[in-house]
Amino acid sequence: MSVTGIEETTQYLTFKLDDEVFATDISKVREVLDFTTITKVPRTPEFMRGVINLRGSVVPVVDLRLKFGMSKTEKTVNTCIIIVEVTVDGEKIILGTLADSVQEVLDIEADHIEPAPKIGTRLKTEFIKGMGKRDVHFIIILDIDKIFSTDELTLGQDVGEGSVGEEAIRRS
Repeated sequence: MSVTGIEETTQYLTFKLDDEVFATDISKVREVLDFTTITKVPRTPEFMRGVINLRGSVVPVVDLRLKFGMSKTEKTVNTCIIIVEVTVDGEKIILGTLADSVQEVLDIEADHIEPAPKIGTRLKTEFIKGMGKRDVHFIIILDIDKIFSTDELTLGQDVGEGSVGEEAIRRS
């Protein structure tokens, strides 16, 4: 049984958070950066790690591990920032997401993707597009546009556009 809306083979960037492998549609990925200095911005949610200077632009960086209820991402030799373009309410927003490591780009056929599990009514899984199968392992395919609410991303944009964010860029 394949997932509604996924009808053809799609390329996904796979990455690790803790011991789990996640994936996002490669069309949402702008680039992958080595870990760099992140400037913390006061009064932002814990998962909003701060901002980086990306060729003169202020880009908010989020920690998906914290967003998913895991422990904070720690810097290692493999830690990276995946720059993605998300669409919320018709508006495109550029942000960085921390990952423990990037794995590879995979072609996953539609018939190798199962729907996200329905686990009760209190666990929100709408940001999971499906569960990809590779050999005996599952890959959690994220719908990156549905991970953050409009309010959360608006806050991230305000961080990038406000004087605090601009000052952070001048210092970095």
